[in-house]
Amino acid sequence: MKDLRKKLEIKTNALDAVNKFFSDENNVLINSLFEVIDKYGGVDEINKNARDARNLDNLLDRLRKKKPDYAHDIEWLIEQRDKGAFISISDYKKKILGEKFSGMNFSKDYAVTLELSACQYFPFFIDIAKAAIEDQNLMPGRIIRVRKMKEQEEDGDILGMAAAMQVIGATYVETLDTKGTAPGSDGMPVNVHLGGPDTITGYFGGVGQPNDYALKWIDEYLYYYTNYGIKQVLNVNPGTVLLGYFIHKLGINNEFKISVYMGNDNPYACLWTLLTAKLFAREDGTSPLIGFNLANSVNNKTLELSAYIRKDFGFEDVVRLEHHVIETWKSIVRQPYDRREELVEVAKKVKNISAKHEGGNVEVEKTREHPSDILDYFRDKQEIIESGQWEFMRRNHLDRYIAVNTTAQVLIENGIEIIAAQNLHK
Repeated sequence: MKDLRKKLEIKTNALDAVNKFFSDENNVLINSLFEVIDKYGGVDEINKNARDARNLDNLLDRLRKKKPDYAHDIEWLIEQRDKGAFISISDYKKKILGEKFSGMNFSKDYAVTLELSACQYFPFFIDIAKAAIEDQNLMPGRIIRVRKMKEQEEDGDILGMAAAMQVIGATYVETLDTKGTAPGSDGMPVNVHLGGPDTITGYFGGVGQPNDYALKWIDEYLYYYTNYGIKQVLNVNPGTVLLGYFIHKLGINNEFKISVYMGNDNPYACLWTLLTAKLFAREDGTSPLIGFNLANSVNNKTLELSAYIRKDFGFEDVVRLEHHVIETWKSIVRQPYDRREELVEVAKKVKNISAKHEGGNVEVEKTREHPSDILDYFRDKQEIIESGQWEFMRRNHLDRYIAVNTTAQVLIENGIEIIAAQNLHK
């Protein structure tokens, strides 16, 4: 077996061939990537512009001009944060545990990040902030957004959310327009064979950024990175994942999370993903792969084996394993889907994991006139308003927030530490 195992070792001549490929000055794939980077002024200029764009004062100045009422909301949020209107983690635990609190020990090494997906509209975010104060509940420590970028750039949501995430101390992820389900950032169809929900299975079959759209995805990312300081985006395609590794190794401080749609559903798929991350990590060991969302079909054993690979590659503190605990009621999984019991078990063994909430609690969702639906992510805001379903979407989002707190309660009752919005819940 020892001799057989050695056959899996990567030989020096194989690595030499790869390095020769990358160092070839005539390499059209790499040269095309450099052209996109040069379009934004080169690595140093890109990072500088992103830092300036991310500055909270700059974001607020732009927001006051673009959407004054959103700027007022941010100022209100800062005021509430500074006066301690949000419940502390210890008081939240006391609320859940009562007299049992003094006898509980919580290990910060195995803290679970509370994650809400998707927070589509800035007003809905303010709704849950107000609810969290009134109910003395928690705001999530991580937020995923799957809204059309150009649409939210026009109405101010992109600025509002960028500012809000800094105020509350949460990480967040945006989803670029250059994906198979919609026209790209240039307005042209990314995949000419997709025409909406009736053909969307073509996308889930793995058609995400065909042909030259991988480079267009990088172009779009650098636009929002330099103009709004958006650092983390969703990644759904092997080509754009690889390009994300490339630009980080070149010096751009980008980050991304791999989507559930990419279909990492077994330990060997996860090995492939993490292996590439290791090969293209920076010399300090960092990788742009910040979040790794495995498929909904994975069991706890696969999560544990993925964590084993992650630890051996030195990524335990770098790559968060993101696990769907609750899903939208419609258009994604068979219902009922509730993985909380499994989460309690795996959270005691796997570090740096998040509990992702895409829908509301099962017992609530099945009573809603309009339960959460993954296909709502792909609708235009104006169409939602005109259809009279805006308030349904608002209710769906509040249901997600409640589901986040249900999970927080379950974890706390089992002695598992949680990570909420860190600037709000001290």
